[in-house]
Amino acid sequence: MDKATLQNIHNRIKPYIHKTPVLTSKLIDEICDAHVFFKCENFQKMGAFKMRGAANAILNLTEAQKSKGVVTHSSGNFAQALSLAAKQIGVKAYIVMPKNAPQVKKNAVKTYEGIIVECDSNIKAREEEARRIVVEKGATFIHPSNDDNVIRGQGTAAIELLEDYPDLDYIFTPVGGGGLLAGTLLAAINFSENCKVIAGEPKNADDAYRSLLSGNIEKNTTTNTIADGLRTHLGDRNFPIIKKQVEKIIRVEEDEIIYAMKLIWERMKIIIEPSSAVAFAAVLKQKDAFKNKKIGVIISGGNVDLRHLPF
Repeated sequence: MDKATLQNIHNRIKPYIHKTPVLTSKLIDEICDAHVFFKCENFQKMGAFKMRGAANAILNLTEAQKSKGVVTHSSGNFAQALSLAAKQIGVKAYIVMPKNAPQVKKNAVKTYEGIIVECDSNIKAREEEARRIVVEKGATFIHPSNDDNVIRGQGTAAIELLEDYPDLDYIFTPVGGGGLLAGTLLAAINFSENCKVIAGEPKNADDAYRSLLSGNIEKNTTTNTIADGLRTHLGDRNFPIIKKQVEKIIRVEEDEIIYAMKLIWERMKIIIEPSSAVAFAAVLKQKDAFKNKKIGVIISGGNVDLRHLPF
């Protein structure tokens, strides 16, 4: 994937996304003993970076495909992202969601005119229902993270960060499904001289960390983490990029995620979701290794249930 192609993707999706701000904090710089630049995708449309990949995936469809609509299975941010991107572009979006998905998430999808199709709460049921819609409606399936066009779209957050701060030493992202991490790696390779990319991952759902060690895509048997957006596993489209290019994956404990989340809420006065805090928690965990360095942190989203805060 070359720089010109990635630049074209960024230009194409610009009408459908926000260029999100980069915020800093002197106090956090002092705590980290480094210069930290937060790329605030919590201010993105629908509240998360996933708007970027969803828009790019839909824009890459043919007119015939667009006329039949798109379908995904997600109970989280991608459900909202695909619904909103489809609405803006004028395409129907079928969203397969588990029956027990939080009502607040279902309401958000409905607000963006996504057509919700409910299923049982397991991955097999999700996939079967999505396949049924593909067959019956002719809709195109778009995976939340394991799709080339989604991955490239997600990378535009890092492109914007590097345009503003081209001399970053590191960019930290969280890793769950792997779309944001793989996209960020593509951006760093093409838009920086020597910026390295590091991922943060919950120790309680450390499939990406174990996948790097084994060289194969590993799964989690349990996903008991507050970072609900990171409970998914890597895919065959993003894992090869990650395996080849990522500097390392740092695992963080639940109390470290909560501390990082609270610190950003208190000191920067911005709402971030637990999954976003994982990347910053990774910086804090190994801060001695990054002394005096320039560090970008992608705050992946701000869609948090305010009734169930961990602090």
